[in-house]
Amino acid sequence: MSARTHLTCGIDPGASTAKVAVMRSRAGADAELLATATQRIRRRDVRQVVRSTFDEACQAAGVDPEQFDYIASTGDADSVEHRTGHFYSMTTHARGALFLAPDARAALDVGALHARALKMDGRGRVLGHRMTSQCASGSGQFLENIARYLGVPLEDVGELSKTGDAPAKVSSVCAVLAETDVINMVSRDIGTANILKGIHLSIAGRLVKLLRAIGAEGIVVVTGGLSRDTGLMAAVEEVVAAEKQKRRRTHAEVTLFTHPDGILAGAIGAALLGAYRYEQLAQRGTDTPIISAQL
Repeated sequence: MSARTHLTCGIDPGASTAKVAVMRSRAGADAELLATATQRIRRRDVRQVVRSTFDEACQAAGVDPEQFDYIASTGDADSVEHRTGHFYSMTTHARGALFLAPDARAALDVGALHARALKMDGRGRVLGHRMTSQCASGSGQFLENIARYLGVPLEDVGELSKTGDAPAKVSSVCAVLAETDVINMVSRDIGTANILKGIHLSIAGRLVKLLRAIGAEGIVVVTGGLSRDTGLMAAVEEVVAAEKQKRRRTHAEVTLFTHPDGILAGAIGAALLGAYRYEQLAQRGTDTPIISAQL
């Protein structure tokens, strides 16, 4: 690979949030995160949100869009009309997780619609994965719906959950059943903190099963929007500790690693892989394929 430094951009339009990362790197090595931007999609046009988030990140980095060597998309590629190329989200989350924690060999991606566990090697190559079923009871969207029903701002959910001292038991099988459980709990005057902690423990149980299914050990980087939910992270640690205390089966030690940029792991990984792809094309003497030049 050449010693030239590349300016790349990773764009990850998720189910609820658009994420953009601007990076400078040398074929993915010695990488520097120059700027990031996130915007909620809500009911807005996804393409417009992506464009607005992209412009915000470029402005924060002081970069002219024409300067990019590669603009990589991941997730919903169709909403990124000006992408140079696309990478699968499992690959980008694995690579982004390694950027945030180089010693990690597993990632736990908890997004708006699903959760998945990834096992990777030191180069970010995915060795195995497991994903939750189509039921949304382990997702960010489910948790957001519950918070709205309880009248709790989403940013307060985590810390409020951690104050619960008698967590209510919540169904972990189906989102509809879980929401019915919550309605019944409210009618029985169960405290909001204990309802939230019960939900977090229910989700945490599913997440730990995913980690065990892929044989995760050591540092596990948490990515996706729920990586910022302190209550959920505390619940996962509680489930792991309880599992260890039972001693019914010996499991590998896992340590959760959270980072302020965990939600941006997919975008970061896409930007890094974009630099690598650019170098590959240059070596082959192939022009970088711009899908759309409307920057």
